[in-house]
Amino acid sequence: MVETIGPFAPSLSLALFFATVVSLLYVGFAVCQMHRFAHRPPPVRAIGAPVSILKPLCGDEPFLYENLRSFCDQDYPRFEVVFGVRDHGEPAIAVVERLMREFPDLDLRLVVDDRLHGGNRKVSNLANMYHAAKYDLLVIADSDMRVGREYLSVVTAPLSDPSVGIVTCLYVGRPSGGFWSTLGAMFINEWFIPSVLVAHAWRTVPFCFGSTAALRREVLDAIGGFPVLADQLADDYVLGRLVAAGGRRRIALSPYVVEAMLAEPTFRSLWQRELRWARTVRSVQPLGYSLLFVTYAIPLALLNLIWAFSAPSSWLLLTAAVALRLAAHRAARRALGASAGKARWVPIRDVLSCAVWAIGFFCQTVRWRGEEIAVGPGGRIQADEIQA
Repeated sequence: MVETIGPFAPSLSLALFFATVVSLLYVGFAVCQMHRFAHRPPPVRAIGAPVSILKPLCGDEPFLYENLRSFCDQDYPRFEVVFGVRDHGEPAIAVVERLMREFPDLDLRLVVDDRLHGGNRKVSNLANMYHAAKYDLLVIADSDMRVGREYLSVVTAPLSDPSVGIVTCLYVGRPSGGFWSTLGAMFINEWFIPSVLVAHAWRTVPFCFGSTAALRREVLDAIGGFPVLADQLADDYVLGRLVAAGGRRRIALSPYVVEAMLAEPTFRSLWQRELRWARTVRSVQPLGYSLLFVTYAIPLALLNLIWAFSAPSSWLLLTAAVALRLAAHRAARRALGASAGKARWVPIRDVLSCAVWAIGFFCQTVRWRGEEIAVGPGGRIQADEIQA
């Protein structure tokens, strides 16, 4: 087969072989990091300054009440929750009003403000809410996240160190049921989290995550506040990058793991969400995105097998790839307490992930909250090209 394809076939065959070997090494190292994370020491809890939790809302999404309630039910002496929406017809307002009735003694407030500061409506919402926050310690978290009662005391503890500029958290995928939401959870638990832990093993946290951003007001003001993020699709990434710029402050990865509640009813909804993630990453980290192919062990091993079907090494590499990915599947269950997916779905998940990565190289638009958004260099939203 090699001889009939052309003079470049041996080089391509060798490249596929070495890429597969590198991928196996990566997955093996990721499994080790997952085991280490499973045995991490208990998180440090601290009761410090009062906290303002900022919750930008858009739509009555699945589990919104349960998610928001978890942030209201905190074992922390003094905190407030500021909710923000764009208009009085927002369906999420009914959920906020329900929480206000349920927690009459808690400081819960709603900000309704339709001012736009840029193409990212979530960030515009945060900018409008910001001046309603009373306290200097801020915690920002997406609306699809759910936490336990110790959350605030754990995620704010690292901020007692002046060298820490911002604290962020990993998040584990919790499917609501059904095949597609389960595949979505498998992506988070068995690809996203291991990739962050691999980066963390080299003493780097790649960026801040929308699951949690805890920081002091003075740190946010020093970078220009929310308006500097208003045209960024990857606002969490840019926030972490700006805070850590120059090495004066660092991003701390909390041992606390937030729950991301997934309710993907169809393949289309799962595909759109993961493609949005892929194109967002490519826009801000083009080189790193190009190198992500080494994280897809089973698809690489399959390509190597197709290219060199008769080579015994190809079959050995595929066997090793499947074995390591199953080990990663089990490690995720132990480290995160996540039971998403069956072992036999692992190859399907890997092939789908690789397909999303490949398609992510094409087109410059993403679908977000029912809108088609054009993304320019550096992840900047092309506001004049937003289409309803």
